[in-house]
Amino acid sequence: MRVGAARAVAVGWVREQMRVDPSIEGAFFSGSTVGLPDDALLPVWSDVDVLLVRWNVGAKVGKFVHRGVLLEVSTVTWEELGGPEDVLGSWVFAPMFRTDGVIADPSGRLAAVRERVAAGFADPVWVRARCAGVRRRIEAGLRADRGSAPVAEQVLAWVFPTSLLAVWPAVAGLADPTVRRRYVRAERVLSRFGFADRYPELLDTLDGGGAGVDAARVREHLAGLAVVFDEVARLPREEFAFGADLGAAGRPVVFDGAAELVEAGRHREAMFWVLVTYARCHVVLGPVAPERERAFGAVLADLGVASAADRRRRADGLLAALPGWQTVVDAVAAEAVAG
Repeated sequence: MRVGAARAVAVGWVREQMRVDPSIEGAFFSGSTVGLPDDALLPVWSDVDVLLVRWNVGAKVGKFVHRGVLLEVSTVTWEELGGPEDVLGSWVFAPMFRTDGVIADPSGRLAAVRERVAAGFADPVWVRARCAGVRRRIEAGLRADRGSAPVAEQVLAWVFPTSLLAVWPAVAGLADPTVRRRYVRAERVLSRFGFADRYPELLDTLDGGGAGVDAARVREHLAGLAVVFDEVARLPREEFAFGADLGAAGRPVVFDGAAELVEAGRHREAMFWVLVTYARCHVVLGPVAPERERAFGAVLADLGVASAADRRRRADGLLAALPGWQTVVDAVAAEAVAG
């Protein structure tokens, strides 16, 4: 399916919902389809992300298939979104408004945000602000102590701030950051701005050098993950924030998406979402059978983060490397805004 046709399905769904739910006061596209041309192909492992705007917090709808299109719908409040300059300084929200991704806007507030962001997106002041926001998130996440949490939660608390190192140069280079494929995006940005030699170092922060995760090993981990994933898919997941990602609708994103990366020689990059999904499955499952625990433990061991002490060392190493990465980010941002 083409991106334009998929977005049209999303627009239709939003309009249907707004007719029956007056608490929805606006909507806009987010995620990897933002900025793509209508005639681009939408891979089977990609979804169309939509953010609904409400006055009050609403439940995350999550992933579901609507008229043949995989949608992922989340909600944000007006307070969380903020005004035009709040959005302009946000590395999360600003990319969603650099092009016209507004779906519904009865009040005109989203149009005002889009106009301001589109005009100032490449302003050096706001680029620096967004980059600073990414660094703060990395530092806060890696410095937090979650030693008493279950292992799966500790792993998620380590891997997401670690992976933001891949988002940082993308934000500096005015590229839309992505979630699952953030390492691929980082490599492209670093290469474009003359820092291709830094990408191996960045990828090492995820897997410790990649010695334990060749393509064959990643396929083994995917096979093990499939068993756990299908077990979780049969369980109630409504109370888990990303429960919909762990069901039938989310399966192609995890497994077809990972297979595509492995086939493209990006097996190390594929391990990011394999690890995230494995950990999320274990959060839902709680205590698991020993063979399940061993399979998850093998993933952690191959990435070099099997123990809390391992994860602490890796976190501290990345924190110590941030000043050097700040130099790279500053150089990328300077060239991006000049171009």
